[in-house]
Amino acid sequence: MSTTPGVGSTAAPRVTDTAFEDGIGQQWYQPVIARAALKELMKRSDAEGWRNFGLWLALLIASGVVAAMTWGSWWAVPAFFVYGTIYSSSDARWHELAHGTPFKSRRANDFFYHLSSFMTIREAYWWRWSHARHHTHTYFQARDPEIQVARPTKVWPIVIDFLGLMGCTVEIGKVVRHAFGRVDAATDAFLPATEKPKMIWSCRIYLAVVLGTVALAIAMRSFLPLMFVWTPRFYGGWLHQLLGLTQHAGLAVNVKDHRLNTRTVHINPVFRFLYLNMNYHLEHHLLPMVPFHALPRLHEAIKNQLPPAYPSLFAAYREMLPALWKQRSDPAHVIERKIPVEDAPA
Repeated sequence: MSTTPGVGSTAAPRVTDTAFEDGIGQQWYQPVIARAALKELMKRSDAEGWRNFGLWLALLIASGVVAAMTWGSWWAVPAFFVYGTIYSSSDARWHELAHGTPFKSRRANDFFYHLSSFMTIREAYWWRWSHARHHTHTYFQARDPEIQVARPTKVWPIVIDFLGLMGCTVEIGKVVRHAFGRVDAATDAFLPATEKPKMIWSCRIYLAVVLGTVALAIAMRSFLPLMFVWTPRFYGGWLHQLLGLTQHAGLAVNVKDHRLNTRTVHINPVFRFLYLNMNYHLEHHLLPMVPFHALPRLHEAIKNQLPPAYPSLFAAYREMLPALWKQRSDPAHVIERKIPVEDAPA
């Protein structure tokens, strides 16, 4: 999953180097786990899906109602802060739904995937294929279209994206261009031709909904309707950016071992709920077909084969921020993760 793809970088270009393709196509490191245990962990569950997504929808609606009732008073500030934070957790949800794992029901997966993709301003068809490529070529600079932080590091784009001013504006521009049928070569590099018309019509629907909301705001002579659609990604996206940066930033690039380029960080239960357990990001990349609700159990099953998980966000940022700062002038610098001795290369 990438939180702010494109921050300080552009979409990955088409690569034609056959040797490079053959090399990266080799199998990545895989943890050792009993087949029966893995099969159990990979089970999809409508009950688990609805338990999380049902509560999320209820909280989203309830916080939205409260926020609307406070409009015009200072209470609207904290009320919309809460609503925007819950709304922006759609960014973690489109990602997991792209794998089709939260629900056993395909219809439920597809419904919530398209809903959360629209909410978080990530056009559904484009991002499904982009994200597949991210998992295939995780943090390979010439291939991964979801590199979070460029090398050398550019600090300002990271900071302003706590307000969505980089990632979200890039996505809005992409939606507008695609709605008018303007598809660039970078997109052609990974989007199948059969998906292109779907993407274009999806972008047109996105624009229609947003323009309809703008029309409603004009008719009401109030900005209130706009506070509920897309703008929450700007005023409420702080938490997803805070959590999402821990996924890969500062770690090794161009290596075929997720233990070297992906982190797991322990966070509190509220954040885990909103982030859909994506703090277990190393486990997710190692075995992406394990549903979000089983990631804590997967972590326990294979943690002896992995670098130690960070005990807190503070611990992760304490190591990550100095590394990102150093990468401003030394792009080759990386945070080195300690692989268990029995799994380390000879």
